[in-house]
Amino acid sequence: RLVGSEMCIRDSMEAIKEGMADYAVLPIENSSAGIVSENYDLMVEYDNCIVGEQIIQINHALLGLPDAELSDITDVYSHPQALMQCSTFLNDNGLKQISVENTAVAAKRVVEEGDKSQAAIASEIAGKLYGLELLKPFIQNNQGNTTRFVILANRKVYQKDAGKISLCFELPHTSGSLYNMLGNFIFNHVNMMMIESRPIPERNWEYHFFVDFEGNLNDSAVKNALRGIREEALNMKILGNY
Repeated sequence: RLVGSEMCIRDSMEAIKEGMADYAVLPIENSSAGIVSENYDLMVEYDNCIVGEQIIQINHALLGLPDAELSDITDVYSHPQALMQCSTFLNDNGLKQISVENTAVAAKRVVEEGDKSQAAIASEIAGKLYGLELLKPFIQNNQGNTTRFVILANRKVYQKDAGKISLCFELPHTSGSLYNMLGNFIFNHVNMMMIESRPIPERNWEYHFFVDFEGNLNDSAVKNALRGIREEALNMKILGNY
């Protein structure tokens, strides 16, 4: 059982937390628009575990009602990330951009409102599903546009041959704390692949740090690195080994 589509991401996280679904798929990073920040926040809030990832090429299309033409369109609905990924097309055509929960919701809203001046940015598959007309394909800024998705479950499942670890930690708000923390990766020869930060709500200028690095939880170097991080961090959470 997999959740997604018209559900908002929080609903998906709740569904796997409560056992109503086995897995949820979250977009986490795009090659053009960067991280999906709200989904990083949700991974801190919920105790779900990353069990896999997929990197998929994303082609965005402009979808309208069957009787609409491109010249009719004034307002465009989509997820904020999709709007950012298609900003050149939208700005060049002077189209009003309206954010909604996801691209499927955008397509459904165009159908329900029945206004041919409205369009959605979504996949061609979504257009066929909701009976919308393909007004213009491949409107993304970058034709090599890709998104990284993570697959989450409510159980901490780690494959024996897993080679990537995602981690979240919070640091003391003191000078040099991040520098010292990164030393745990350097001195244990652990290859860090990504680092991002997100503000901690209601604590100005303090952050959660998210790190992806190569390794397996059974590796001695990884164990040493995690031991050092745990000792220095205010808190630490392993998001997954996959």
